[in-house]
Amino acid sequence: MAAAVVLSASLVVTACQPTESPKPKPAQSTPAGSAPATSPSATSPTAAATSTTSGPTASATPTASAPDAPATPPPSSAPSASASASAPAGVAACAAKSLKVSAWQAAERPVGTGTGAAIVEFVNVSGKACVLKGHPSVAGAGNGSPEHNSPLAVTPTGSASPVTVAPGGKAWTKLTFVQVHGEADGYCKSGAVPSVYPTVVVGLPGSGSHQVALDDGQFAECDDTVTVTAVSAVKP
Repeated sequence: MAAAVVLSASLVVTACQPTESPKPKPAQSTPAGSAPATSPSATSPTAAATSTTSGPTASATPTASAPDAPATPPPSSAPSASASASAPAGVAACAAKSLKVSAWQAAERPVGTGTGAAIVEFVNVSGKACVLKGHPSVAGAGNGSPEHNSPLAVTPTGSASPVTVAPGGKAWTKLTFVQVHGEADGYCKSGAVPSVYPTVVVGLPGSGSHQVALDDGQFAECDDTVTVTAVSAVKP
């Protein structure tokens, strides 16, 4: 019986051991204490994100201001260009009486037996500068008389700009006709009859009309058409 009491007592002691095992709970406090270790790592990405976003914000400010600088120069260049293209101030158009006009056959002209092309020269015979501008009108003077002229159909070529002619200065224009072909009176490729004029009447806008003869013959042309250059300070 004493042995049975000892055995039951040992069983009671053994059975009580598991109930006291929960005492290791302090070990669970260690994971709870490890939470602070993770909290710094969580805050560090936030700090890194803050520094990353602040970098581009600073660089975006100069980028926005850059386009404003080049926008200003273009307007300032436009007025200077228009000012250089303006006509001379205070210089009037050349009056008809201020000009002496002569003409001769051009060195370069269409192949044929007619006049082909002629250079017309304007000389300022007045005592002050004046301006010539534009494409001339042309008419054949019948019997050498400007009162009985035959206007030619004019085809202008090149742009017209003011030409300031000093006293004694010169300006020019070139007249190119439809060429006459063949011998004697010749023929026109179009089938028309060639026209011959001892003189032509050349007019310039604002500068009157001028009857002029060739220095070496007559004006022979076809189809009553002529191509003219604008009056220029450069001899054609």
